[in-house]
Amino acid sequence: MERVLVGITGGIAAYKVCEILSTLAKAGVPVRAIMTPKAQEFITPLTVATIGRHQAYTDADFWQPLHGRPLHIELAEWAQLFLIAPLTANTLAKLTYGLADNLLTNTVLASTCPILLAPAMNTDMWSQQAVQRNWQELLRDNRYHSAGMGTGILACDRVGAGRMAEPADLITHIYSLLHTKGKRDLAGKRVLISAGGTREHIDPVRFIGNPATGKMGLALARAAVHRGATVTLVHAGLSSLPALEMKTISVVSAAEMRSHLLHCFPEADITIMAAAVADVKPVTYTSEKLPKKLLPAALELEPVPDIIAELATMKQPHQRLIGFAAQTGDIVKPAWEKLQRKKLDAIAANPIDLPNAGFASDTNQAVFLDGTGRQQEIPASSKLEMAHHLFDFIHTLC
Repeated sequence: MERVLVGITGGIAAYKVCEILSTLAKAGVPVRAIMTPKAQEFITPLTVATIGRHQAYTDADFWQPLHGRPLHIELAEWAQLFLIAPLTANTLAKLTYGLADNLLTNTVLASTCPILLAPAMNTDMWSQQAVQRNWQELLRDNRYHSAGMGTGILACDRVGAGRMAEPADLITHIYSLLHTKGKRDLAGKRVLISAGGTREHIDPVRFIGNPATGKMGLALARAAVHRGATVTLVHAGLSSLPALEMKTISVVSAAEMRSHLLHCFPEADITIMAAAVADVKPVTYTSEKLPKKLLPAALELEPVPDIIAELATMKQPHQRLIGFAAQTGDIVKPAWEKLQRKKLDAIAANPIDLPNAGFASDTNQAVFLDGTGRQQEIPASSKLEMAHHLFDFIHTLC
């Protein structure tokens, strides 16, 4: 069972940590919390203990015996992941220079697990040269992972960088690091991902489309970023995107997606085609909305270029090209035929006719296949977990 230790420091964003503790506890993840004295001025230990289903530790508990051993040693050895949120400029400076003057910083020094940092502070404070120097220096240590930072209206009424990453994004990052144990095995790699469902318009308001929501593609992008990759996401139909450090390109049609993917592909080490791209499009497009009485009784269609097959003809020996096959019934045979026909390195066959799998679902299941015929079955899991399993599978490709 994964175990998460949360360090809460003295910033107004401390209240957001309650949602993280509650979500993890409800999911059955054992969680413990350490609060600095300043954190207790924003939220109380009683609140944290109630939400997290366990005592909240403070400096008052520091030298109290816990099974005869120092508390900071017990907590450090217990934790499989350490989240510090919000991370203030003061605690950042302490971590950078290895200072240990409270329970939180002592536990950091005694621990060996990955540490996820979620900074939050005033825009001008964040932009100070000293703060940025400390931040960059701390991230040189591979134990530390950045959760990123949001922008918007801050508690001081300033608008800009300084918002702590949202709880949902932090929880996703936590699950990623629990899976990878903090390794950055995609560092230095460029990963290209397609996501969503393309639309082939008949007129400005009518189109041929599909139910794809892009959730699987977004999960792949998150997993890749969390594993250290430089990510480009070409997406169709996604109205909102997570606050991740990646390049995003919004498209509508298969032709637009094809153009951007062909442009980005030569620089990619790994390309994953998770988008549901149209197979056909209307032969005729009308730039003005057609009156209902003028809609054709039969719609003349023409094929859309096969993007992944075209990418396969461009692929270099060092590149890996991965496809998806959304199927009903027997998912393995048609996926294997697609892999061979399009000369892919691997393919993920996933059912769309089972509960809690496929389009729009938060969960998925699949069978991964590679060019040698090797198969790996992934039972029902979150799409983020499946994304990590796919990257694990890609690492084993010859």
